[in-house]
Amino acid sequence: MEGSSILITLLGGVGLLLWSVRMIRTGMTRAFGASLRSLLAKGCSDRGKAFAVGAGLTGLLQSSTATGLMLASFASRKLIALPLALAVMLGADVGTAIVAQIYSFDVKWLWAPLLFLGVVLFNASEADRPRGVGRILIGFGLMLLGLTVIGQISAQMGHSPTLQLILSSLSTEKIPLLAMLAMGVLTWLSHSSLAMVLFIMTLSEGGVIDGKLAVALVLGANLGGAIVPFVALLGSSPLARRVVLGNLIIRAAGCMLVLPFVAYLVSWLTAISPDASRLAVNFHLGFNIFLAAISLPLVGPLAKLATRIIPETSAVSSQRREPRHLDPSLLDTPSEALACAMRETLSMGDIVFDMLKKALPAIEGTDLKAVKEIENTDNDVDALHEAIKHYLVRTSKADLGEEDSRRYMEILSFTTNLEHIGDIIDKNLMELAAKKIKKQYTFSPEGAADLREFHSQVIDNLQLALNVFATRDVVLARRLLRAKATMRSADFRATDQHFARLKEGRQESIETSAIHLDIVRDLKRINSHLTAVAYPILEAAGELTPSRLLDLSAPAPAGGSK
Repeated sequence: MEGSSILITLLGGVGLLLWSVRMIRTGMTRAFGASLRSLLAKGCSDRGKAFAVGAGLTGLLQSSTATGLMLASFASRKLIALPLALAVMLGADVGTAIVAQIYSFDVKWLWAPLLFLGVVLFNASEADRPRGVGRILIGFGLMLLGLTVIGQISAQMGHSPTLQLILSSLSTEKIPLLAMLAMGVLTWLSHSSLAMVLFIMTLSEGGVIDGKLAVALVLGANLGGAIVPFVALLGSSPLARRVVLGNLIIRAAGCMLVLPFVAYLVSWLTAISPDASRLAVNFHLGFNIFLAAISLPLVGPLAKLATRIIPETSAVSSQRREPRHLDPSLLDTPSEALACAMRETLSMGDIVFDMLKKALPAIEGTDLKAVKEIENTDNDVDALHEAIKHYLVRTSKADLGEEDSRRYMEILSFTTNLEHIGDIIDKNLMELAAKKIKKQYTFSPEGAADLREFHSQVIDNLQLALNVFATRDVVLARRLLRAKATMRSADFRATDQHFARLKEGRQESIETSAIHLDIVRDLKRINSHLTAVAYPILEAAGELTPSRLLDLSAPAPAGGSK
C-alpha cells in the first residue's frame, strides 16, 4: 500500500476513534445525564467515595474531560468542596485507564453487532433515552471498528520511509520529552486522551513504535487530557478553574517525575507482560494508580495551591457580572444547554432593563456619576453577550433537531438585540445626557413630560419582550407587535408637540431641540429591537403576511373609483 493511502486510512481510523468517544459521551449524557449528575452530587461525602464515583462516572462517560466539566460546574456553584473535586478527578483518570484496559482485549469483532443494534434502537424511537442508548452502542461499534482499521494498517506503516524517519527521531531522544509534548498537543487538539491511548496501543501492537516511545506518548496523552478542560474553562469563575488546574498540576508533575525513568519502566513492564499490545495500556493504568496513591492524601494542600494560583477576583473585578447559568457540562444535551442560554439571556435582559430604567433620570438630572455608572454597566452586557454567543456556538456543534435549531436562532437573535440596546443606551443616550449636563440645559415641563411618557412605553415593551422571549406565547407576541404601531403614533405626537413649542419660541425647547429629538429617535430604535422577538414566533404560528406593501398590480375592487 502506498504511503498516501496508508496515511489516509490511518486518519480515517483515528477519526472513527475520536467520533466514537464523542458519540458514547453524548449518548450517555442525553440518556442518563440527570442520573449521572445526581450520582456525582450525592456520592462525594468523603475522599474514598469521591474517588470511586469519579472512576465509575468516567467509565460510563468514556471521558475524563466530561467529568471535569461537570465537576467544574458543581464547584462554581459551591456544591462540592475543592479537595473532594480533586479526588473525583483522580478517580476519573483511573476510570479512563480501566476503560482502555477493557478495549485492549480481543473484542474488536463486536463492532458489527453493536453498530447494527445501535442503529436499530436509534431509529426505533423518538424518545431521548432509547435514542441515547442507541447512540452509545453506535459509538462502541465505531470505536472497535476504528481500532480494527488502525490495527490492519499498522503492519504497512512500518514500511513507510517518512513515518520511520519521524518515529526514529522521536525514539532516539535520551529523555523523550519531544514525543511527550507532541502527543500532549495532539491530545489537546483531539479532545480525547482515551482515543489517543487506544491509538498508541494499536501502533504498539503492530510493532510500529517501540516500548520506550509508547510510554512517552502515553505520558503525553495524560498531559494533554488534563489541558483540554483547563483551556475549555479559561473564561469561567475561579471556583470552576481551580478544579481543572489542580488536576493539571498533578498530571504535569507526574509526567515530569516519570519521564526520566521511561527506559527502566519499559524493562519492568516487559518483564511483567511481554505482550507489546498491552504495554501501553498497562503503563497507562499503572501511572494513574500511582498518581492517585500519591495525590489522594494530598488533595487538601493541592486545593490550597490551586486557590493561591487562582485567587478570588479583586473587589473591582468582582463587581462584573459573570455568567451564572452557562453550564459547560450540558453542551452535549442541546435542549438543556439552550435552556441555560435562555436563562442567561433573561439575566442579561434584566441588566438592560435596569439600564433603560435609569437612563431618563440620568438625562434629566445633573449627576455625571449616574451617567458613568450606566456606561460601565454596558460592559457587563457586552461580556454576557459574548459568553452566551460562544456558549451557543459550542452547543450548535451537537446534533440540533428542528425545534432546537429554531430556539437556537431565537436566543442568538434576542441576545444580539439586547446587546444593541445596551450600546444605544451607552453610546447614544448617555452621550446626550453628558452633553445636556455639561451645557446646563433644561427641558421644558411639557417636553420632559413627553419624554417620560415615551420612555415609560418603551420600558413596558421591554418587559413584554422579555416575557414573549421566555414563554413564546403567540398572544403576547401579537400584543408586542401591535405596540410598535402605538409607538409610531406616540413618536409622531411627541415630535409634533415639540415643533409646536419651537414655534412658540420656548427657550428651553430651542436649547434642547436636538437632544430631545435624538432621545425620541433612540428610544424608537430600542423599541424596534424589542419587537423583533415577536416575528419568528408569529411567523411559526402563520400570523405574518409576506409584506406590508399594498399589491398595486392587483385589479381594483368592483365599484372602485376609475
